[in-house]
Amino acid sequence: MFISDALKKIYSFYHPTHFQGWGKQKKYFEGWYFKVLNKDASKAFAFIPGIAMNEKGDKHAFVQVLDGKLKTSQYHRFPAEQFTPSVGSFSIRIAEHLFENDRISFECEGCKVNLSFENQVPWPSSFLSPGIMGPFSYVPFMECYHGIVSMNHTVNGTIQINGELIDMSGGKGYIEKDWGKSFPSAYIWMQSNHFSKPDVSFKCSVAKIPWLRNSFVGFIAGLWVDNRLIQFTTYNGTKLLQCQYKDHVVELIFENKQHLLVVRANKDATTPLAAPILGLMEGRIEESMTSEIYLRLIEKKTGRIIFEDKGLHTALEVAGAVEELEK
Repeated sequence: MFISDALKKIYSFYHPTHFQGWGKQKKYFEGWYFKVLNKDASKAFAFIPGIAMNEKGDKHAFVQVLDGKLKTSQYHRFPAEQFTPSVGSFSIRIAEHLFENDRISFECEGCKVNLSFENQVPWPSSFLSPGIMGPFSYVPFMECYHGIVSMNHTVNGTIQINGELIDMSGGKGYIEKDWGKSFPSAYIWMQSNHFSKPDVSFKCSVAKIPWLRNSFVGFIAGLWVDNRLIQFTTYNGTKLLQCQYKDHVVELIFENKQHLLVVRANKDATTPLAAPILGLMEGRIEESMTSEIYLRLIEKKTGRIIFEDKGLHTALEVAGAVEELEK
């Protein structure tokens, strides 16, 4: 049955984890970020499938592979015609490779991946707030949109890479995505789900957001702890009290109606990845998968520390003119 691009856009809008680029022909990118670690966290990988289109309409699909421990990356390029998104679900096929919300099947140049994911923790979504972008989802001219597929889940399966077979059973994973024209000109992003308690996950991003003829500093942070998500976002009344980056250390303080969240991240050595500029993957960013973050969550009413812990094996990016984010 034929379904128009207009109908596909309407449906996918309320399902931001699905492909959003129906009808796009130029100056557009869309990519998903699958982070996986084995059970003892001795191995860490990120698999990033996507599609890129420049301002002339030249297109290609890609899969990036990041080895977070060896600090190496590979960029596999495919004809755009081999990029096949599904309608009505998050399922992306690039040639014979498959990426879905609950599995990966990928084999290319010495890398063979067969993974499945269970017990996923999605970011809550509603009609007025479709996913992590909240009401900003309805703004049609944003430079970059963001989505969370799963804050935390169990990983099973195997990865064979460089002649080594890695058992991923009982590992941990995280999945997010981005789409639009370009990454922000300045941003800080971090994520970890390796705390002393097994079901804790934290994700945070602070970025310079173009807005009409001006810009503002936008932010999204979420702490999944004790089976609830505590949100600190631009659109829910949260204030960013502090944002500093100096000597490879990020310091952030968020305040919402009920909580104060103090974040300190120590940035470790990084690996270069391709990033979009006006749709084309010509930019470069640096990501670490071996950084650490320290979190302290304070209940404002009582002053009591209700959560304090260190997150290991943290994915961390600090990109662009970050001094424009500082306060």
